[in-house]
Amino acid sequence: MEVAVYNGKGGVSASTQNNALKRKNLPTGHAEEIAISHSTFKAQRLKWNHAEGEARDLVKPKRQKKGDPSIVDGEGSYRGPWARYEDQDQAYEDEAAIAGEELASDEEYIEEAIVPPTMPALPAASTDYADSLETSETTEFHGEEQFDYQGRTYMHVPQDLDIDLRQEPSTQKNYVPKKQIHVWKSHTKAITSLRFFPSSGHLLLSSSADSKLKIWDAYHSRSLLRTFSGHTKSVTDSCFSPSGTTFLSASYDRQMKLWDTEYGKCISRFTTGKIPHVIRFNPSEQNSHEFLAGMSDKKIVQFDTRSGEMTQEYDHHLGPVNTITFVDQDRRFITTSDDKSLRAWEYNIPVPIKFIAEPYMYSLVRASPHPSGKYVAFQSGDNQIVVYASTDRFRQNRKKSFRGHNNAGYAIDVSISPDGQFVMSGDSGGYVCFWDWKTCKMWHKMIAADGPVVCAQWHPQESSKVATAGLDGAIKYWD
Repeated sequence: MEVAVYNGKGGVSASTQNNALKRKNLPTGHAEEIAISHSTFKAQRLKWNHAEGEARDLVKPKRQKKGDPSIVDGEGSYRGPWARYEDQDQAYEDEAAIAGEELASDEEYIEEAIVPPTMPALPAASTDYADSLETSETTEFHGEEQFDYQGRTYMHVPQDLDIDLRQEPSTQKNYVPKKQIHVWKSHTKAITSLRFFPSSGHLLLSSSADSKLKIWDAYHSRSLLRTFSGHTKSVTDSCFSPSGTTFLSASYDRQMKLWDTEYGKCISRFTTGKIPHVIRFNPSEQNSHEFLAGMSDKKIVQFDTRSGEMTQEYDHHLGPVNTITFVDQDRRFITTSDDKSLRAWEYNIPVPIKFIAEPYMYSLVRASPHPSGKYVAFQSGDNQIVVYASTDRFRQNRKKSFRGHNNAGYAIDVSISPDGQFVMSGDSGGYVCFWDWKTCKMWHKMIAADGPVVCAQWHPQESSKVATAGLDGAIKYWD
């Protein structure tokens, strides 16, 4: 808060009079601007008001004389305990004099109604404060041509490659990548999530702090295909539907939006008024139209994309929700939060079936399920990756702990290779680290960026291809 304080220095000598005039910024002197805190200003104001009130109380106001009870009206009439204070009448008379008319003794003062000025009605455009929801989302296609010679879009899984992308993931052995093969650059701020197209992985979806989402071609020319604009703040998370035809985005503008992957249209919008931190589609076929979102108000909300309605609310966490991981053939899910706990739930039942919170636990900020379906790896805030069973007991596997990287202070992705052999994680020092799942030993560590690497995803089909991204906005592809 800035307060102007009057500097009451008087008695300027004749030799410095001109300079003093120059220094004056008010007719009465010089007012300096000083910065004081709100609490200091409030204390000074209260002190001044108190002192002023005490000074007022020292001069006790006098009442008019009570008058003679025998005189009913006129001069000297009886006023009793209802007599005014002496200066009250004077103030009343002064007000009337300012108004330009003296009141007679038998007149009452009537305040004239203030007539509001007649103003023309505002045009419709001036009251249209926000863009209509239909026009606030835009998309731009960047590819050479939207349709090929057979009328197919980029959604078509390419078949002119030396790998069959339509086969089941995890059918081949994985290896640790050795070198960088491509860099995608278009985002202007930090990357917040990377998602490969489900099953085939021929497309890569990226979200960024620049409020945009982009789809990239992972094969052929490896070009930027489409940009999705519609959020007003940083995008926190994104998630493909099981079929890949649509995807969800969550943002700090408190909106969750459902987009058409092929043509870029925004299909639906969802919000609870809070910030969504993590968003996940239900991977099962019968519930693929529903999704869960972990919010900043400690709740996990469940929406139906067909009706747009909230269908369930899971409210047991004591801090913002960080991860949601479906387990046990998608009948259950595990959530973690800033309250340093882990909770397991039956889908559609808002009561936890397991609650784990130990004194030595740190916040679990990212998660990745193991392809076997028996374990989930969590990025823990104390520079390690911990593993919990995803079966009935949900116990921590104390034999499996992956260390050797730095993640404190960042929400860094953890990803497990499709064959379950390797664990990959980013690093706050710009590295990408790989561990062997069975022995928990670090297999490889390579420099991937100048700043922290926060996103790291394994390609679902390729034997040794991974995508990484960091705070510099560049997405790197490794083989």
